[in-house]
Amino acid sequence: MSADPSEHTMTFWEHLEELRARLIRAAGAFVVGTGVAWYFREQLLAWLTQPFVDAWSRGQLEGKASLHFPAPADLFVAYLKLALLGGVVMALPFMLYQVWAFVAPGLYRRERRLALPFVASSCLLFALGGYFGWRVAFPAAFQYLLGFSGPVGTTGFEVTPTVMIGDYIEFCTHMLLAFGATFELPVLVFFLAVAGIVDHRHLIKFFRYFVVVAFLIAAVITPPDITSQFLLAIPLIALYGLSIIIAFFVARARGPRSGPPTQSPPPQP
Repeated sequence: MSADPSEHTMTFWEHLEELRARLIRAAGAFVVGTGVAWYFREQLLAWLTQPFVDAWSRGQLEGKASLHFPAPADLFVAYLKLALLGGVVMALPFMLYQVWAFVAPGLYRRERRLALPFVASSCLLFALGGYFGWRVAFPAAFQYLLGFSGPVGTTGFEVTPTVMIGDYIEFCTHMLLAFGATFELPVLVFFLAVAGIVDHRHLIKFFRYFVVVAFLIAAVITPPDITSQFLLAIPLIALYGLSIIIAFFVARARGPRSGPPTQSPPPQP
């Protein structure tokens, strides 16, 4: 709860009611965003498949780049998944604001002023992460993976890629969310530094270990090729360096820690 004595103290049931209202608003924004994304589903699919099409043409594979679906309903389901992804992205600013508005009553007045920077920076970093994945990581990953197709040896046998649209959208969704989430590292470190949980000294000491952690994270959430892993691990390490700078300025703004008041020794008899 807020430390300001003038603030109203909410009861447990008032907190539940507030949480319910925030969740309903966030869900409403998600539904609206999903509806808009469904209306523009073909444009979204064309945008999402552009790295795949470019990698196909650069690999000089036979025929035009295309996606397939094995069952009549699979294309509808794939478009629905794409619309849900678009709904999350479009509703993200409003959903983050609802999260902040729910926790704001438990903050100081000066901390509540961080609402707009929190929402703006979180959305910007998430968008940058997703765009980086689409613009840089996707083309490199597709070009590498599609490069395994083609003639095998000198027997005339050939391996031809047949990519299903459902698998493609699931793959891209996983990658976009992974890149967007990892780019949120500076925001996470900022609030941990404001709360006094970490500071720049802790982050500097942990840097050598974070390099290993970054490559482990990249190995888990990216395709099994070294190019994609480097394309996620390197920006993640750079963001960690930015987080150290952010934590340093937060520590300067907080000033030196004030210890307990010193007591003068009792007078000697």
